Amino acid sequence: MVDHYSLVRLTCAAGLALSAPLPVHAAEPTVAPALWGQGVKSCAAYLASLPGPGTPVEIASEEYRLYRQWLAGLVTGLNLAVGHDVLKGGELDAAMLRIGSLCEKQPQEDFFNTSLRLIRSLGQLQGESGPPRESIPGDQG
Repeated sequence: MVDHYSLVRLTCAAGLALSAPLPVHAAEPTVAPALWGQGVKSCAAYLASLPGPGTPVEIASEEYRLYRQWLAGLVTGLNLAVGHDVLKGGELDAAMLRIGSLCEKQPQEDFFNTSLRLIRSLGQLQGESGPPRESIPGDQG
């Protein structure tokens, strides 16, 4: 004869077994990650938005401020993901200038990849020591 506790245990075990997710082997369609905002724009577009020398950010064009805000979001996300400052204490405006310098050398490149190239050159996405500066294509500044 089955006692009450055995019946409860059997019912719970059956319920758990039936509620366990079954493996699904259907192939998921491969979808490229979504890239949004200023990062998908070309370096040429970024260079066209640059304010004149000495122009304060507050009076720069809206387009330039969008690039700056986009970079701030990228850097913030990376900082949170890797647990340290990927700009190594550098100012955001200094990073924008360096990205401009990189963009001048490769205007067809997009702003996202150029931004990452700068961060990689600082060695912050590959551990504490990145590649030697001269090994980064197009970066001489």
